[in-house]
Amino acid sequence: MNEFMKAALDEAYDGIRNGDGGPFGAVVVRNGEIIGRGHNCVLKCGDPTHHGEIAAIRDACAKLGTHDLSGCELYTTAEPCPMCLGAVMWANIETVYYGCTTADTAKIGFRDEKFYNTLRSRGISMNCCERDACLELFGEYASRDREIY
Repeated sequence: MNEFMKAALDEAYDGIRNGDGGPFGAVVVRNGEIIGRGHNCVLKCGDPTHHGEIAAIRDACAKLGTHDLSGCELYTTAEPCPMCLGAVMWANIETVYYGCTTADTAKIGFRDEKFYNTLRSRGISMNCCERDACLELFGEYASRDREIY
C-alpha cells in the first residue's frame, strides 16, 4: 500500500471513529515527507468547511509558515469536492492522489455529485490511488449510525 494514502486513511479512520465527520482524511507531502495532516471535522466543529483536505493544507501551511505549497502533493481518501479543489489550487498543489471517486462518495450519502458535474476541467493532475482500501473506509463509515450532511 502507498504509505501516504495509508496515512490519509489513518486520519480518516480516526475521524469517523471519534464521530468528527465523514470518511475523509488527507496528508500533504513534500519531498517524500508528510508535512500536513487532517481529517473531516464538520460535525465536531459545526463547520461545513472543515474538510480533511483543507485541514491538511492548513496544517502544512502553519508548519512551513507559508501559504504556498508549490512542489507538494496531496493524498486524500476521496476525490476533493469543489471547495477543497479550490483550496488545492490556491495552495499551488499540482498533484492530487485520491482513493474513492465521486460516484463512491455519492453511494454513502454525500450530495457532492451536482458540484462535481460543473468542474470537469480542473487543470490539476488527479490520480486515483488505493481505491479498494478507501472503499473499505467508506464501508465502515456507511455501517455506522451517522448524521448525513
